[in-house]
Amino acid sequence: MTYIENIFVCIAAPLLITAVCMGKSHIRFFFFCFAGMGACLLSAYINTFFVAYYDANNFNATVEIAPVVEEIIKLLPLLFYLYIFEPEPEKIKGAVLTVAAGFATFENICYLIQNGAEHLGFLLIRGFGTGAMHIVCGAIIGYGLVYVWQRAWLKVAGTCGLLGAAITYHAVYNMLIAYGGKGQHIAYVLPLLTIAVGITAGKLLAARPK
Repeated sequence: MTYIENIFVCIAAPLLITAVCMGKSHIRFFFFCFAGMGACLLSAYINTFFVAYYDANNFNATVEIAPVVEEIIKLLPLLFYLYIFEPEPEKIKGAVLTVAAGFATFENICYLIQNGAEHLGFLLIRGFGTGAMHIVCGAIIGYGLVYVWQRAWLKVAGTCGLLGAAITYHAVYNMLIAYGGKGQHIAYVLPLLTIAVGITAGKLLAARPK
C-alpha cells in the first residue's frame, strides 16, 4: 500500500490553513471535508484488515467488504454531528454530501498515485463515475435522515435501512466495475444518471403546486 497517510497530510495541511484563515463561518465545510478524507483513510486500513482476516480475493473484497466498511465509516461523522449539534434539516444534507465528496476526492487521488496518470480519458471517466457514486450514496443517507430523524420512533430502523440501501447501491457499482467490459461502462454511467434523475425529480416536486 502506498503511504496514504502521508498523502492525507499533504492534502489536509493547506486545507487546514485555509480553514483557519476563512474563520468560523466556513469551519463546518472544512470539518466535513476532513471527515470524508479521514473516513477514506480509515476505511483503507479496515478493508485491508478484513481482507487479510477472511483471506478474501479481489472480487469478494471489492463487492462484499469495501461497500459495507466504507458506508459505515462515512456515516459515523454524520451521526456524531446529529447527536451533538442537532442541526437543521438543510444542514444535514450539506454535511453528508461534503463528507461524500471528501471521501471520493481522497480515494481518487490514492487511485491515481497507485495506478498512474497516463490515461487521462479513463481517469476522467472513473473520477466522475466514482465521485458520483459516493455522492449518490451520501444523498441516499443524507436526504433520508432529514425525514427519519424528525420521527423518534423511526430513527434507528430508518438509519439502518438507509445505510443498507447505500451499501447495496455501492456494492452493485463495485460489482459492475469488477466484472469489467460493458459492465464497467454501465457502472460509470449509472451514478451520473441517478444524479440527473434525482435533480430532475427534485425540480419537478419543487415546481408542483402546493
